Amino acid sequence: MKLLGQNREPLWKEEFSVFANDERYVSRRQFAKFLVLTSFGMLVGNVWLLLKSVFLRKEQYPRQAIATVADLAVGQSKTFSYPTADDRCVLIRTGERRYVAFSQKCTHLSCAVYYSRDENALVCPCHKGYFSAQDGSVLQGPPPRPLPRIVLEQVGDALIARGVQVNGGSQS
Repeated sequence: MKLLGQNREPLWKEEFSVFANDERYVSRRQFAKFLVLTSFGMLVGNVWLLLKSVFLRKEQYPRQAIATVADLAVGQSKTFSYPTADDRCVLIRTGERRYVAFSQKCTHLSCAVYYSRDENALVCPCHKGYFSAQDGSVLQGPPPRPLPRIVLEQVGDALIARGVQVNGGSQS
């Protein structure tokens, strides 16, 4: 004699009808929905970045007086900070009316470079890298890129830094 309800499923299985075997598979419709929503999210994110870069463009580098014409004789150098106090740079007077400035951070392993008047070059003592004092290009050693150049402007007797050129491209 069978008791009533003995062949029936337990009550919790009726209320929570979960089919574990069917849940392991993703249908084409679910996959397509996921791809469309993910693509739409990426599109919205890229449009936001584009609009933000176009409308919120700020001047990246401040104008900063770094020296006067009388501060340096031909062949002398002077260090200064630009664009922030942590970014060390070197100013070189290469001619009567010619001044150049470069970042003091070597493009190889970020060692500090210094100006050698005898060699007319910027020297990295860490791995014997040499940069041209005229344009910052690599003359010798392991540095892979030229030094970033500080864009200078002469206003009267004042030398003003107004930007940085990285690898020939201007960022001012």
